[in-house]
Amino acid sequence: MIQSMTGFGKASLQLPTKKITVEIKSLNSKGLDLNTRMPSVFREMELGLRTQLSQRLERGKIDFSLYVEITGEETTSKINVPIVINYIKQMKAVIPDADETELMKMAVRMPDALKTERDEIDENEWKNIQKVIDEALENIAQFRKDEGASLEKEFTLRIGNIKNLMNTAVSYDTERIETVKTRLRTALDELKEKVDENRFEQELIFYLEKYDITEEKVRLENHLNYFMETLAGSEANGRKLGFITQEMGREINTMGSKSNHTEMQKLVVQMKDELEKIKEQVLNVL
Repeated sequence: MIQSMTGFGKASLQLPTKKITVEIKSLNSKGLDLNTRMPSVFREMELGLRTQLSQRLERGKIDFSLYVEITGEETTSKINVPIVINYIKQMKAVIPDADETELMKMAVRMPDALKTERDEIDENEWKNIQKVIDEALENIAQFRKDEGASLEKEFTLRIGNIKNLMNTAVSYDTERIETVKTRLRTALDELKEKVDENRFEQELIFYLEKYDITEEKVRLENHLNYFMETLAGSEANGRKLGFITQEMGREINTMGSKSNHTEMQKLVVQMKDELEKIKEQVLNVL
């Protein structure tokens, strides 16, 4: 079954003093375009995380976000006491009678009044975070499968439409050939010249062979069947399906250039329209 590159997965976990939330978004892309956003304390884990994401998600424009929300009495910011005391002393020298509470309020707003202590990664905490990441990956994988099922239905419909249009176009072939024969015979009769019937038949066969669409019909049918076989196979992927649609397009274009029949040309235009819809959706296939 095919999978879509479009997906979204989210998971969260409440720890004693913080809430961990992971969000993974995915859009279609020719290759893997991976962006990660997380608190700086976890940056040393980024390389392994990127490897994990690339192995699980393979392709797409991936946005990974790790959010940490402090819910308990935990903070990494501390008052830089010596700096604050020094600020108060300097301000007292300028305004000796100033209220000390007001001086304190001013001092803690000054540069370097607060210092942030860098936390070290807690291994147990990271194990919990890894569980959240795994859960988010499972959720986005399921999302991609569900979207893939919808794409498969769409492809089946469009391929069926192209087959029906192709068969309808071929049904006009006998009428088209007879029209060409009649037109050529009428043109010769109007010239009122005697012609070698054998030579006329040979030239007519040669002329009609240039407009024969039998080979294109056979090849297009083969491509349509191959597309459906690939869609149902275990190795289905967007790149392969894209290559098949290119071959389908060549045969449809050739049928259009050979058709020289109004109704057939209309059907060819409709086949092209159906194929374009397939090509647009193939870009979303993993």
